[in-house]
Amino acid sequence: MKFDIVIIGGGLVGASLALALKDSGLKIALVESRLPTPLPADTSWDSRIYAISPGSATLLQNLGVWQTLAAARITPVYEMQVFGDDSAARLDFSAYDTGLTELAFIAENRQLQAAVWKALKRRKKDLTIFCPAQCTSIVWNESQADLQLADGSVLQAALIVGADGLNSWVRKQAGIEVTQHSYQQIGVVANFSTELSHRNIAHQWFRRDGVLALLPLPDKLVSMVWSANEEQARVLLDLPEAELCRQVAEASCHALGKLQLVTPPAAFPLNFVHVKKLVQPRLALIGDAAHGIHPLAGQGVNLGLRDARALAAILMARESQPDCGDYLLLRRYERARKEDILAMELATDSLQKLFNNANPTLARLRNLGFGITNHLPLIKNRLMQHALS
Repeated sequence: MKFDIVIIGGGLVGASLALALKDSGLKIALVESRLPTPLPADTSWDSRIYAISPGSATLLQNLGVWQTLAAARITPVYEMQVFGDDSAARLDFSAYDTGLTELAFIAENRQLQAAVWKALKRRKKDLTIFCPAQCTSIVWNESQADLQLADGSVLQAALIVGADGLNSWVRKQAGIEVTQHSYQQIGVVANFSTELSHRNIAHQWFRRDGVLALLPLPDKLVSMVWSANEEQARVLLDLPEAELCRQVAEASCHALGKLQLVTPPAAFPLNFVHVKKLVQPRLALIGDAAHGIHPLAGQGVNLGLRDARALAAILMARESQPDCGDYLLLRRYERARKEDILAMELATDSLQKLFNNANPTLARLRNLGFGITNHLPLIKNRLMQHALS
């Protein structure tokens, strides 16, 4: 079977790219190994949430996805309060101060996945979906790439797009080099009901034992993301429900009063992954296949959606270049994304290392930096502009 583009990975980023290429005149295949998880019949909450930037929300709106989400399950963030590891160090961000109506939207992973796949299934003309399907090999030739599936099917394409996550199989098949290291931390996530209203404020504490965030959900609900060292994370996961609530409330300085667990805690390891190159002839990487950053800024999915937006724009504007896998064309995508990715990698990696350090001199300097920055509106707004796109 012949296609112009085969996208491997049907998560939010890969599926968004497929949607963004509508009306491109390109014949597209999307290959995903797992069937989408159906939405539950009850009103339970997903423990995995995303902080969707206004720019990402606009992209999803243009793709016909955002407006299909249940509005009652999306929470706008109007302010963000970030605290250092002493009582005086803090940063305050406000949507009003940046001239926006909100800083971000908190949305559930499974709601977003269901909405994007519903939009995909409405595409009948130029998109073929292979799901569930396992890839077994890729051979790159001068004029095309041949992708073999486990059922024996062979998909031929001018361009392969790897959107298959942090441990990308596509990236490994292409032999693309990465530099990576473990943060020796585990992200512990859970949802809680709160005694006090969050008032649509996201809270974050840079603690000496990790980074704790409480993100607003509808009503008096919050989603916790606690990037804790491995030993502490295992302790948190094993705690009785009441004790977990007590410890999270204490670690968050009782900002939202007493907490009650709504969804059981889950965990995922935290790693930094820098990909040496995003493209090769007939190959482009997007999303977590192209970069892996610490979740302290909540920007991983937004970085991936900006990849999809940039690659789609370049492919749609290729003008007289009929070959969408041409290396010079793909290099335009790599150049367009390099600065954004490197800036986010540097910022998140540096902040993690800065606060994951017991040196008392560094502690004083980092907390002093919080205080100084909080009184410099121009710098604060500059910090926010990158995260809002």
